[in-house]
Amino acid sequence: MVNRAGVLALQGNYNQHKRMLDVLGIKNILVQYPRELENCDLLIIPGGESTAISKQIERNNFRHPILNFAKTNSVFGTCAGMILLSSSEKATNLKPLSIMDFKVDRNAFGRQVDSFSGNLCLEFDNTDSFNGLFIRAPKISKLGKGIKILATYKKQPVMITNGRHFATTFHPEIGDDYRIHKHIMGKINE
Repeated sequence: MVNRAGVLALQGNYNQHKRMLDVLGIKNILVQYPRELENCDLLIIPGGESTAISKQIERNNFRHPILNFAKTNSVFGTCAGMILLSSSEKATNLKPLSIMDFKVDRNAFGRQVDSFSGNLCLEFDNTDSFNGLFIRAPKISKLGKGIKILATYKKQPVMITNGRHFATTFHPEIGDDYRIHKHIMGKINE
């Protein structure tokens, strides 16, 4: 049960995740120190600049606390956060956490000027498409064992889970459609 969600607030779009959690009535905190993870049942790693977030995770000694947290609690990564959850190869200034078994190609949907919104098919809610915003978004290049696709864009997976953790290539926190955050909270609370 999610008693309190934490939003990693080292860099990126953490304020909009906080706003969405506030609207949904979910207690939450902005996580700036590893010890604050002890007060959370869910950690959201927001979109932003994946290399900057990775450097901040290392600089602020978050790597081991996040990995330990993920053993018993859920982590939800969006865009850059998804890159950090992946098991992709290390790159210059970027060390993925390898919390989920999938690989991504960074910025594969294009550069900043190629940002777009698109209608997504949600596996868990087919009443209406979800308008997803893609900003320098990664593409999933390989899905590992136990990974389930929860949303697609033009038949490409853009939201996945391994049952405990969740990741999106797009930014579900931008806009007023709360279904993805609600779905994740519901799954964690089951």
